[in-house]
This record gives sequence, structure tokens and C-alpha cells, in this order.
Amino acid sequence: MRWIVLLFLAPPAFADAPVIEGVEMTRTGDTWRLSVTLSHPDTGWDHYADGWRVELPDGTVLGTRELVHPHVQEQPFTRSLSGVAIPSDVEEVHIRARCIVDGWNAHSFGVDLK
Repeated sequence: MRWIVLLFLAPPAFADAPVIEGVEMTRTGDTWRLSVTLSHPDTGWDHYADGWRVELPDGTVLGTRELVHPHVQEQPFTRSLSGVAIPSDVEEVHIRARCIVDGWNAHSFGVDLK
């Protein structure tokens, strides 16, 4: 007698990725302060936007803002990061958001520094 076992695995559940709604940047001396507004359909501790980072166009990370709790009732929300050193010859940076379930978003938000 032969047994055929079929496993039906559910595909991974991918929710909407965090979306960068806007970025405000202020230069203070040699560093920058970034205020990033993002939205994500947070459901609670099991699924929420848990960070964003500042990158150069080549992907070099200049700074990361960790988000340590869900924002279920606060959407969109804004959080800041100070002391980001951006080289003076850089004309553009990218902001990339992360979700605790799906990881870093494939898409980034470009900010022109000119």
C-alpha cells in the first residue's frame, strides 16, 4: 500500500508595507535631524512598523530609528532621529521603512538635499 501525503502550506501573509508619507530635514551644524511620517496597518505587537533608516543612494546606512511599539491608534505617525552625519557632497538620501513581519521595504523615499 502506498501513501501519498500532500502538504498544503499557506503562503506567507504579507500585509501592506510601511509607507513613508513625508520627511522633514533640518541641518544643525555638521549633522541633520530627520522627522519621518509613516503609515502602516499595525495590528498590535505581532505586526507593526518597527523602524526606518537613512541611506545613501548606494545603500550605505547613515542612521536607523527603531520603533519599539505598535502604533495601532496613531496613524500616520511621526518620529525623529537626530545627529545623522550626511557627507557634504551628497545630494540625495533615501528613507526606508521596516515592518516586524516583512522586514525592510523594497521601496525607499528619496529626499533631494539640493
